[in-house]
Amino acid sequence: MNLLRQLVLRHVLILVVAVPIALAATSPLLAWRDPTYILAGFSGIVAMALLFVQPLLALGVLPGLASVRGRRVHRLLGAGLAVSVLVHVGALWVTSPPDVLDALTFTSPASFSVWGVIAMWAVFATALLALFRKRLGPRFWRLLHGALTLVIAVGTVIHAVLIEGTMEPVSKTVLAVLVLFTSLWALYRIRVWTVFKSRR
Repeated sequence: MNLLRQLVLRHVLILVVAVPIALAATSPLLAWRDPTYILAGFSGIVAMALLFVQPLLALGVLPGLASVRGRRVHRLLGAGLAVSVLVHVGALWVTSPPDVLDALTFTSPASFSVWGVIAMWAVFATALLALFRKRLGPRFWRLLHGALTLVIAVGTVIHAVLIEGTMEPVSKTVLAVLVLFTSLWALYRIRVWTVFKSRR
């Protein structure tokens, strides 16, 4: 990877992650929110930003993070993603336990909550399965991880797009599209479906 490409990728990565967070920090809605609710919102934005970075790490295309080093950072940020989701849900629980309970039991009238909960459980399932990935074997782990990745990406994007909150609409849309693109690109490059072909 030449120097120019490294610089471009690095700056694009910084912009995609930092701009939505920075613009959300300027939202006038924050003036009416308590600190716990703000923490919930920004931990959700951070989690979404990590979903953009994770497939790139898995593919080893980020400057200085190829091969083994990239996979290590991928695992570390995977744990960070699970923690971000926990903080997001936990802070929302502190703010409004009934709303979170309705969301977790799929009885909430807000359609975005359903997609958020589906993505949340997929994140936790991935984190749990990652602890047993050696026992699962590379083929089965790759299949499960790929399927859960798709659920997480789609669920998170729909969840975020349906919410009219502190995220600036244009930057949120761009991040959402990039999350879907990088996730699908990674699944295509890794070719998860070859697990089935190899057993024929």
